[in-house]
Amino acid sequence: MSAIKDISQIFPKHLFWDVDPKNLDIQDDKDFIIPRALIATTAETFAKDIQPLEKLYSKMQIVRELQKTKERISNEVCKLVARRYHVRQFLRYA
Repeated sequence: MSAIKDISQIFPKHLFWDVDPKNLDIQDDKDFIIPRALIATTAETFAKDIQPLEKLYSKMQIVRELQKTKERISNEVCKLVARRYHVRQFLRYA
């Protein structure tokens, strides 16, 4: 984990289209940042897309936030995360 304060240089701007990423706090807004960082990922881009998150958060923080998010994270992303971190598979949608 890092002491990075400004995520606008880490993540693509289109992921945070509705907020100014410079105003997000790494810890206080992790429930927003984590799902948004993966909302547009695919199986092909997943390994690259998750790396910035892994510099900011623990594996369990990433899993926990994805399990409880209300963001539209696909089941495929949930499966990719579970496989990467060797945790029980979880789905956002039945």
